[in-house]
Amino acid sequence: MSRVRVILLNAALGPLDYRLPHGAAAEPGSIVLAPLGPRQMTGVVWEPDRVQTEEVGDNRLRPLLQVYDLPPLSEPLRRLIDWTSNYYLAPLASVLRMSLASSSALDGARTVTEYRPTGHVPDRLTPQRKQALDRIDGRQGLVRELALAADVSDGVIRGLVKSGAIEAVEVSVDDPFPRPNPDHHRPELEDAQRQAAREFVLAVQNAEFAPFLLDGVTGSGKTEVYFEAVAEALRMGSQTLVLLPEIALTEPFLKRFAARFGCEPVAWHSGLRQSQRRRAWRAIATGDAKVVVGARSSLFLPYRQLGLIVVDEAHETSFKQEDGVQYHARDVAVMRAKLEQVPVILASATPAIETRHMAEIGVYKEVKLPDRFGVAEMPDIEAIDLIHDPPPRGRWLAPTLVRELQENLERREQSLLFLNRRGYAPLTLCRHCGHRFQCPNCTAWMVEHRLVSRLACHHCGQMMPPPHACPECKEEDSLVPVGPGVERIADEVKALFPDARTAIVTSDTIWSPAKAAEFVARMEAGAIDIVVGTQLVTKGYHFPNLTLVGVVDADLGLSGGDLRAAERSFQQISQVSGRAGRGDKPGRVFVQTHEPGAPVISALVSGDAEGFYDAETEARREAAMPPFGRLAGIIVSSENLGEATETARLIARTAPTVENMAVFGPAPAPLAMLRGRHRQRLLVHAARSLPVQDIIRDWLGKLDWPRGVRVAVDVDPYSFL
Repeated sequence: MSRVRVILLNAALGPLDYRLPHGAAAEPGSIVLAPLGPRQMTGVVWEPDRVQTEEVGDNRLRPLLQVYDLPPLSEPLRRLIDWTSNYYLAPLASVLRMSLASSSALDGARTVTEYRPTGHVPDRLTPQRKQALDRIDGRQGLVRELALAADVSDGVIRGLVKSGAIEAVEVSVDDPFPRPNPDHHRPELEDAQRQAAREFVLAVQNAEFAPFLLDGVTGSGKTEVYFEAVAEALRMGSQTLVLLPEIALTEPFLKRFAARFGCEPVAWHSGLRQSQRRRAWRAIATGDAKVVVGARSSLFLPYRQLGLIVVDEAHETSFKQEDGVQYHARDVAVMRAKLEQVPVILASATPAIETRHMAEIGVYKEVKLPDRFGVAEMPDIEAIDLIHDPPPRGRWLAPTLVRELQENLERREQSLLFLNRRGYAPLTLCRHCGHRFQCPNCTAWMVEHRLVSRLACHHCGQMMPPPHACPECKEEDSLVPVGPGVERIADEVKALFPDARTAIVTSDTIWSPAKAAEFVARMEAGAIDIVVGTQLVTKGYHFPNLTLVGVVDADLGLSGGDLRAAERSFQQISQVSGRAGRGDKPGRVFVQTHEPGAPVISALVSGDAEGFYDAETEARREAAMPPFGRLAGIIVSSENLGEATETARLIARTAPTVENMAVFGPAPAPLAMLRGRHRQRLLVHAARSLPVQDIIRDWLGKLDWPRGVRVAVDVDPYSFL
């Protein structure tokens, strides 16, 4: 009889020992089904010396129920899971769950029944049925998936099936994916691109760990350059992972990839149907999926033969996961490349200070593309001082920007207005008594969304219809919006230019790759004159006829105590500026600000990116902030304010005294209540050389707190809310 140590997919449990059934074999990494009380739970066999457990006699061990007929998780992937769990102080099971992200993929080959509209309109067309048919609009999926997409109950979908408006279809979940052809359409590269591509191709051939920073201005052709490395990995028969920061970027990327390689890569993101996730997971595990493009979670999938990792838009803060396991995909990607012994390319037009520092000290090799591809040139950037050139009362666009928009319309060229604020107005108040609408679950204002006639909390998702009367003083028609969101700017554009065709681009309107593809198609067809959008439009898009960009409020991201506020503003405005003039027509960028002399604005207008980064880096060095020091946030939350406060004070009182480490707080978090839970924060600031994780693990491990209290640790925090 032999015993194995198993990590089950339950973060509340530690490792458990089981007995292997007679004749069965299960090497480390094998995926198994194990009994746990009356339940059955998936787990993975782990090395006994990696995770400790109580010694239990062989006679007390329960036998495993099944060893799945799947390739075991590789040793490099298991070490990545160990490292992520240790570095980010997360339960091993929570990290492991990301590798086994499709439970249905563990079973053998099979088909599933999915449903799709037939075009038939039923005789009995209730409002809910009509809503379902309108929103499904050509989609195909399981009953539950269609119900979620249409925001109706499962019963409505089943009723439409019975009426013949939706039909059942059998779908094979394991059809092989087409193989990309590395020589399908080889592009003509310029000299700088060829030189960069040569370095990447050589690194792929060497099959060794080699971290690169591909630092190229917007429109310099970074994608075409790293595509050459992808092509070489395909020739060698290995797999490539390309990480993208936003699901909305997936569809444009798939089109570019298909034009280069003859077919689309395998996609992995939250918008996939269950059957699509199963098919993709199995193809990745068997090595049949040669190129995977996905969101950050695709980093933990069980690639059979990984040969290259690319992190596109590597500066993006959305690569940092803020819930569950709070990891940074950029940094974990570098670690996976190191463990797999493969090259990794971090591509960005505005690299993060942490990444630039790694290149400066020689850990990453920097490859530069300083010029735009072809005849395109970087746009001119001009600041509009809102003190001396203010918009009319009740408006948000300065006269100078309005004139430029008018001229662009007359030239039949496209324009983009950028404001990183969703909805119509960030605050609604009563003009009679001053009541402000706040989320009942969070310390955040309810944001008005006029397109859907709702007040919404952007933190917990709470929604309510705008009331006709103030709930405080009962005065009717007294509610007024305060401040602009993109919907309000779009209304102003329509009032100024009634004949202009406008589009609002936010996560509310572009919520899926299909919606992103629809937007791209309309832009390329010239069906949109003016785009009004949030940070969703700052990256990844290439529209040659877009020649004017207006930043509505450049000061928005500079407020608050965020360590990276100035850097993030510089990156966002640089990225959105890079959407202008990407073809043979020159681009112009106008930045509305109340502080034209602010370092961020001055650097943008003068084009002195190096000067800005140098000053920001030196300020970080003097304050011993990342990358020259370390931060970790400790967030205490509870539905009971007293419990949260007392636990936070307990943690502060018992903080260890360690040289070169300071603990600040506790204090109420800026979002003092989130999703109905009161929140307190502590911040640990330490020297770079200190083993902060070990100190925090020992410190918190000795404490007890009430069951209703949650204590989360955010290593290398990006959000301070």
